[in-house]
Amino acid sequence: MIHLNLLRKQRLLVGSSLALIIITIVIGMGIGYSSVSFDRLIPTLLGHGTFKEEFVLFSVRLPRIIITLLAGMGLALSGAILQGITRNDLADPGIIGINSGAGVAIAVFFLFFPVKAGSFVYMLPLVAFLGAIITACLIYVLAYSRKAGLHPVRLVLIGVGFSLALSGVMIVVISSAERVKVDFIAKWLAGNIWGTDWPFIWAILPWLAILIPFTLYKAHRLNLLVLGEPVAIGVGVSVEKERIVLLLTAVALAASAVSVTGGIAFIGLMAPHIAKALVGPRNQLFIPIAILLGGWLLLLADTIGRNVIDPDGIPAGIMVSLIGAPYFMYLLLKK
Repeated sequence: MIHLNLLRKQRLLVGSSLALIIITIVIGMGIGYSSVSFDRLIPTLLGHGTFKEEFVLFSVRLPRIIITLLAGMGLALSGAILQGITRNDLADPGIIGINSGAGVAIAVFFLFFPVKAGSFVYMLPLVAFLGAIITACLIYVLAYSRKAGLHPVRLVLIGVGFSLALSGVMIVVISSAERVKVDFIAKWLAGNIWGTDWPFIWAILPWLAILIPFTLYKAHRLNLLVLGEPVAIGVGVSVEKERIVLLLTAVALAASAVSVTGGIAFIGLMAPHIAKALVGPRNQLFIPIAILLGGWLLLLADTIGRNVIDPDGIPAGIMVSLIGAPYFMYLLLKK
């Protein structure tokens, strides 16, 4: 049973996280290369703005803000699941190679399988999922031992190796491509938010709408997996079945996110850690906070990055890495 004070603290933190997101969204809507003054935001949202204000807000700013928020949520939840099923605090879809697998699949699809623009948007998450799941399965098989089960440290090391190897594959794949297509892949690798239109929101939203409630439903099973295989087996949990289902969920979340935002790492590492530090390790408590913090962190990174240098700014992936890489090194040394 969860203590009442802890539940109150969690609700307060959820409210605070939502407030941070709203404040960042308002700031993001009001600043940029073509700014909309803050006193004009509400009239424009209500349909009383000028053509320029409505174009900037509804065609440029809002789609990017919503995409960034949703992608950050997906990456944070993916990281939380991976850390649970592997019992490894360093697990993150960007660090252990899942994002790289999705990136190679997207690069091959983009370069060699031209499709109509309308269907391209909605096929991207599926293509990314296919590449990511193949990579995740290979990493899982190589890190698993019949005697010792899944080895957490080996999984991270193999994942980092896969990430580096797949980056090399990406370079080989794009080496003979056209200049325009190479530019797109280069921006994707840097974590540049490129899916900045409303169709991309409809492409990622169904994945999150299904997988977030499903993960919360599985939170109790995830708690048991974190305690270790003997405990989980002792209470009747089918460990391998639950791991595979949750691994597929984590891969789907990460793939749907990076398919529209590019290769972004460390969100799935930082957000769950911060949430656990605030409310403890119970998945029912920290996962909602981690989801909101993940969305806020990526939104904040993109808002700062796109306003640092005009007109293109710094990719969100680089901004996140400036914070995430030292944090990863800190955890690596600590653990």
